[in-house]
Amino acid sequence: MKVFDAPPRIEETGTSVKATVYVETSVLSYLTARPSNDLRAMANQGATAEWWEIQRPNYHVVVSDLVLSEAGRGHSGAARRRLAAIADLPLLRISEDVRVLAKALIENHALPEKAEADAYHIAMTAVNGVEYLLTWNCTHIANAHARPKIEATCRALGLEPPIICTPLQLMEP
Repeated sequence: MKVFDAPPRIEETGTSVKATVYVETSVLSYLTARPSNDLRAMANQGATAEWWEIQRPNYHVVVSDLVLSEAGRGHSGAARRRLAAIADLPLLRISEDVRVLAKALIENHALPEKAEADAYHIAMTAVNGVEYLLTWNCTHIANAHARPKIEATCRALGLEPPIICTPLQLMEP
């Protein structure tokens, strides 16, 4: 994995410009999981696979050391598949600024204390100027009720919050 401190908000490649997308662990879980019989999970798996195969080349995709750690947990076969999917992606590191924002997100009740890892995912994107946070975690991260507090907390610290969305929401027409 490549390691860098702060990716550019956009990546210029010739005449086109690529936005940066941080892929959170839930996306990898849907991408690499065995096919589900649950209709919602099946739909999420399909949308994730479509985004990964068709849309991903349109973006500069990054993950973090936290994603790497989370992806490596659980069933060894599943962990191997998740880690293989991100093996060539640039890796963001947790910094003191990330820790400060994650703590502020919890203290300002944007996320509950039990969602500390989720606060770190959000902080990682805001501190590093990443445009999009791609997630299927709609309980704490891609949550319409939490979004105003997430955005206010980021901006209070002088940071632009990421656009938080699911793979389904980041499909180009």
